[in-house]
Amino acid sequence: MVHVIAVITAKPGKRAEVLKAFNANVPNVRAEQGCIEYGAAVDAEGAPSIQTKYGNDTFVAIEKWESLDALRAHSRAPHMAAYAETVKPLLAARIIHVLSPA
Repeated sequence: MVHVIAVITAKPGKRAEVLKAFNANVPNVRAEQGCIEYGAAVDAEGAPSIQTKYGNDTFVAIEKWESLDALRAHSRAPHMAAYAETVKPLLAARIIHVLSPA
């Protein structure tokens, strides 16, 4: 199994627009061979003081894939290219971590 944590930061005030495009693409991704989990998360309101917030312009994509091959296929999927093209002008930064279970 492969875990992916993608920290997506939109340009100021554009997170809702990026999330709309992301969420519209979720059914396509979840239908991909090898996708175990795929979704977005934002800072929880009212969390304990241990929380370090990402902020109003950032969300985290949390993914699980059966294998690196499935993740590679995902990155080449036409719907991912279309999503990337849609959100590219709206993004300030994107950091992707690909992890193996410890």
